[in-house]
Amino acid sequence: MKPPLLLIGQGSHDDNGSVEFGRFVHRLRCRLDRTAADVSGGYLTRATPRLGDSIASLVARGHHRMVALPLSLSGETWIGAEISAAMALEQQRHPTLTCDYGRPLGADPRVLALLAERLADAAAEVPSLRLVPAAGGLLEEEPERIGTAETAVVLVGDGSTLPAANADVHRVSRLFWETHAHEYMTVETAFASLTPPGVPGGIERCRRLGARRVIVVPYLLFAGSLLDKVWAQAMAYAAGHPELDVRCADVIGDCEGLADVVIERYEEALAAAR
Repeated sequence: MKPPLLLIGQGSHDDNGSVEFGRFVHRLRCRLDRTAADVSGGYLTRATPRLGDSIASLVARGHHRMVALPLSLSGETWIGAEISAAMALEQQRHPTLTCDYGRPLGADPRVLALLAERLADAAAEVPSLRLVPAAGGLLEEEPERIGTAETAVVLVGDGSTLPAANADVHRVSRLFWETHAHEYMTVETAFASLTPPGVPGGIERCRRLGARRVIVVPYLLFAGSLLDKVWAQAMAYAAGHPELDVRCADVIGDCEGLADVVIERYEEALAAAR
């Protein structure tokens, strides 16, 4: 039997994010059940289930070796340091516990492809309802189309006090533009909190470049209060600029594509430990 997969989240005071995290753990549990591997998940701080409780449950079920994987789009040192400290404490509590580590998700090409799917969904033109007047008058005119050359993208990270973490989001924006969004006017970078530019600032830069449509793409794994904040900022900006078509894409979310990336990281960690 393979060692269990332990997904580690940073955690927030957000029930919606916790629910979606739980759904994703369940999806992976169903996928890896075919290879007789258990799956659990826990948060470092603030949210439940807590990491320590998940590990205690795995140990109680007879597991003493596991693969820990940070469920994070960031590969920066803050999460590595927090996880190392938390796991060191758990190994003191459970002396027989050994752990191998998988790489964070980061800007994996398949993660970028999932972002491209969310962008395409938001960019899709909504068919107009062309009404025929009762008196047999003319059809309502088709609204003017806005092409990708006049559409800009704002990739929104969560924001950090660490310059390297924010720089990584800028790097992802460039990678995303070159690999999946080169037909768009530009891909700008913004942040939901802690560091500028915010979402309104990112949209404003696109407007000044001449964009007629701006699509906000959250670089976030799961829905929750942070996504609500991104959407609220975007819609508040749009209310003050009715000439600009502002749209908001969804998060990557619980999906098979994300599960594929996580399972590959798990298998990679197992292979490295042999």
